[in-house]
Amino acid sequence: MRDRRSQFRGCPRNCKRRASAENHWDVPGKAATKAMTREPGDLPSETKESDRLAGFPGKEPDLERDSSFSADRADALSGHDDDLAGVTVIVCSYCRDETGSDAHPRAGALLAEDTRRAAADENIRIRTIECLGNCKRRLSAAILRDGCWSYVFGDLTASSGADLVAGAKLFATSTDGLIPWRGRPDSLKRGLVARIPPLDLLKD
Repeated sequence: MRDRRSQFRGCPRNCKRRASAENHWDVPGKAATKAMTREPGDLPSETKESDRLAGFPGKEPDLERDSSFSADRADALSGHDDDLAGVTVIVCSYCRDETGSDAHPRAGALLAEDTRRAAADENIRIRTIECLGNCKRRLSAAILRDGCWSYVFGDLTASSGADLVAGAKLFATSTDGLIPWRGRPDSLKRGLVARIPPLDLLKD
């Protein structure tokens, strides 16, 4: 039997600690190495997604199987002036800096302030929390959108606020409930810890 671990080669997500629902894929290893606009570990559908996505100019037809919304759902998520109002950036304000210093304000609090400054002219909610449980890859933050996937990021710095806001703006205009890979700041590519599907996607 073929080693199922080969399916995860090239994936930067939480694969070292994986016990993921993604293990139902059975695709040749080369497919995972293609340049895509989704996460590098996402696998393109074998169906002609380009026909279904013809109404979304600039959208790449390589959405992963079982993780994107239907065209009707995508329409409901796009085309509104207040899209950013549905996006929330959560920053762990208790994260220490790389030295582990307990000095206050902590590095996480500085990141939160930097994010607020970057979002000053945007309709994005910025919230802080005491811990995101990602202490080995601090500084940590998450980006959430109503009814969409949730993202957790690590390895950030106190000056990563602009990157978080850029990611939030990409998320707000997404039509499939995912943050586009193309155009995402490098810190949100390398620093991706996990993404969590919305509950609605898991309902039978």
